[in-house]
Amino acid sequence: MSRLPIVVILGRPNVGKSTLVNRIVRSRAAVTNEEAGVTRDRRQFEAEWAGTRFHVMDTGGWEARPEEQLTADIREQAEVAVSAADLVVFVADATSEVTDDDVGVARILQRSGVPYIRVANKADSPSAESELTHLWGLGLGAPVPISALHGRNTGDFLDELVAALPDDLDGEGQPDTIASLAIIGRPNVGKSTLLNRLAGEERVLVSDVPGTTRDPINEIVDIDGEFFEVIDTAGIKRRTKITDDVDYYAVLRAHDTVRQADVVIFVIDGQRGATHQEQRLAEEIERAGAGLLIVLNKWDELDDDQRLHTEDSVADRLAFVSWAPILRMSALTGARTHRLPKHIRAVIENRRRHVPAPEVNRLVRELQEAHPPPVRKGRRPKILYAVQAETEPPTFVLFVRGGELSTDYIRFIENRIRDRWDFTGTPVRIRTRNRH
Repeated sequence: MSRLPIVVILGRPNVGKSTLVNRIVRSRAAVTNEEAGVTRDRRQFEAEWAGTRFHVMDTGGWEARPEEQLTADIREQAEVAVSAADLVVFVADATSEVTDDDVGVARILQRSGVPYIRVANKADSPSAESELTHLWGLGLGAPVPISALHGRNTGDFLDELVAALPDDLDGEGQPDTIASLAIIGRPNVGKSTLLNRLAGEERVLVSDVPGTTRDPINEIVDIDGEFFEVIDTAGIKRRTKITDDVDYYAVLRAHDTVRQADVVIFVIDGQRGATHQEQRLAEEIERAGAGLLIVLNKWDELDDDQRLHTEDSVADRLAFVSWAPILRMSALTGARTHRLPKHIRAVIENRRRHVPAPEVNRLVRELQEAHPPPVRKGRRPKILYAVQAETEPPTFVLFVRGGELSTDYIRFIENRIRDRWDFTGTPVRIRTRNRH
């Protein structure tokens, strides 16, 4: 099977790489901002132009002399991306002079032997196009002048990109995934470490600096022979802690990811336990209808008193999702992480479980005979029949005559459904329809 070619977007910080990625994939897929260094991990998207499909990979800004470990890690991730590329798009800034970082990127390309296209971004006018001679000194030929922000000349650039792609690449295509997993939690609770542990390699940057992950990181991960799309989201902060546009868009995208995921792996720092913010996040996951696994991370670092405090906080704050399994582990050391895959599969299976109508109605009849619905406004409602109308999440519809069922009775029905069939790890929806 042939695979899709990989196009890597490479350049120093703040030359507009993520803006160009958004232009190529025609969506606001990558977080962009005037602040340098917004993109930190390498991220991959599928794109199409003129009937040709390919993957485009966004990378963090490459710096010749990184002053911090995080910046050095970003540089290493960008260089790893080049080694996997079939074509590199080298992005320079048409409005500024050549820097040592530009020279360093050019040398990487020359050493790699990977085909490349040079673009001069931020060429927003014809006059800007005529002032690009300073970029010729890199020895990589004439750049294509574009404006990723305004779309100027990007069609011509994409024509050139597609023409430069190799044909009939060998290798396996994108594997079919069985489910999407979102890893969420507050900043610096170990989400990226857990993704790397699941993937068996360093796919995303791990740092002690809170907020290292800005964009959700999509990775296809082989877990014991089955492929999952795993999304490591930006740490979701309280509204009062969102300090700039980058945080705002990163958090917004993380919330969107929760609504799209089949299963959410909710990582809680075992040293802090569950707070009001974890409660709000769990409420959002439950509303979204996603499956849920709660991971208490850094468990091996806790003494007995800390473990008791954490357990109590989870029982108190997250009682409304008591159907979610709680796993205690250390993503950093790998302790107990081997238990995660079987729980993921179980939640997926439970979300897709469908109970035949005769079995549902048998249970409802038994419940009504033993515990009739309470009288409301002088009338006792009666459930005529019930069906499971949907899966993912499991949704049951009760057809009722003689008034409304109380919230407590609906919850009673849900609990008995859970007792009869295994819906561990997934919300169960109960809807009612009146029949007169």
